[in-house]
Amino acid sequence: MARTAQKVDDLAAEGESMVDALKEVLAVAEEEGTVTWSDVSDDITSGEWGRLIETGLLVDAGGDGFVIDDPEGIHDALDDTDPDSDSDGDGSWTKYDKAAAVGVLALFAGYSLSSVRAEVATVIDLFMGPLYDALPFYVVVLILALLTGLFTTILQDNLMDSNVMGDYQEQNKRLKEKRERAKEQDDDELMEEVREEQMELMSENMGMFKAQFRPMVWIMLLTIPVFLWLYWMVLDVGVTVTGSAMVLPIFGDVGTWQTKVLGPIQLWLIWYFLCSMGFNQILRKALNVQTSPT
Repeated sequence: MARTAQKVDDLAAEGESMVDALKEVLAVAEEEGTVTWSDVSDDITSGEWGRLIETGLLVDAGGDGFVIDDPEGIHDALDDTDPDSDSDGDGSWTKYDKAAAVGVLALFAGYSLSSVRAEVATVIDLFMGPLYDALPFYVVVLILALLTGLFTTILQDNLMDSNVMGDYQEQNKRLKEKRERAKEQDDDELMEEVREEQMELMSENMGMFKAQFRPMVWIMLLTIPVFLWLYWMVLDVGVTVTGSAMVLPIFGDVGTWQTKVLGPIQLWLIWYFLCSMGFNQILRKALNVQTSPT
């Protein structure tokens, strides 16, 4: 669904004609079951037809024409690109993304306001309390790191388009080569053309940044409440190390979870991040999630 929405957003950015072409092909495919070029050649151009196939929204049905991939997702994405919808119209953020961002800002207050932290943690404790009663705290932290790593990986896989960053880097590389060629040839006209393209690329960079930051909003919306519960348990409730003291490499025996083991960073925070980073790498490899530019 998220990838379909991104593809539709990319088409919408190319112009209204591409959206109209997609709607026409979608209507014919839903009515006939499949769609061929001859069915829509009077209404769309061959370039638009080819572009729909290139994006993967139009899939070969094995000699019987083409079918629409994820028609329900396309309908939802087309609703979001509608000027009358609640979307901001730039193809990046929907009204749900904006609501999630507002929720994240509200949750951030829990780090400085103990009353907000207690309210959020109390709700999370309804689910985590029984687990804490049954297991040592370090195991609970490990489980939470696994869970947060899992949904972080899933969200990145579904909401992040590494091709966007890859395309931007490719354009940067092309402009760099073009600028060097202009300098070698002492071509002022070509240099001016490079400057204009760089200005256009800078404006596109803002849209790319918003698209890449979008999954982070949802990740924080799910991660911050978990983190606030840990914060509340250690600082407000006062979790202690049960049994023998924990022994860490380099640092040796550690008596409490509040012990500062690396500058101002306390033990519980280091343990969480170590578990989280380890599980993130394993999950990305296991689920074959690509987050770097392609």
